[in-house]
Amino acid sequence: MNWQLTGAIAVASLIGLAGGIGAYTFIYARGASYLTDDPSACANCHIMREHHDRWVKSSHRNVAVCNDCHTPSGFLAKYATKVSNGFRHSFAFTTGRFQEPLQIKSFNLEIVNQACRKCHGAIVEAIEGPHQAAQQIFCVQCHRWVGHP
Repeated sequence: MNWQLTGAIAVASLIGLAGGIGAYTFIYARGASYLTDDPSACANCHIMREHHDRWVKSSHRNVAVCNDCHTPSGFLAKYATKVSNGFRHSFAFTTGRFQEPLQIKSFNLEIVNQACRKCHGAIVEAIEGPHQAAQQIFCVQCHRWVGHP
């Protein structure tokens, strides 16, 4: 048998195997649900069920869904963040390599802080006043449980 043909078959087999495993995982993990703004998608992972249940009881339930606070505005930025977080979260949850309680990463903390400021800008400006340039205050330092009481 020709070595080039054998190599091509091996590469095609690996691509097919990876594609099959990827498709199975996407379907099993309800991957399409993460492309929506439906908050119940966030509860697909059992570790997020409590966060979702607390959001349902919060005042933010009437004005914001998970993506409003946890993804930046703009189509590309939103889905780039969803892909990045989705990969990291699925890897961490699958391998069991995550902290409990869950810890927000600095990149995502900035996204949440900007979301707070977008909706509550006037209040934040009044609190920060003339000190705004000196140090940015992260809203969740004091309001940690607002979205998930």
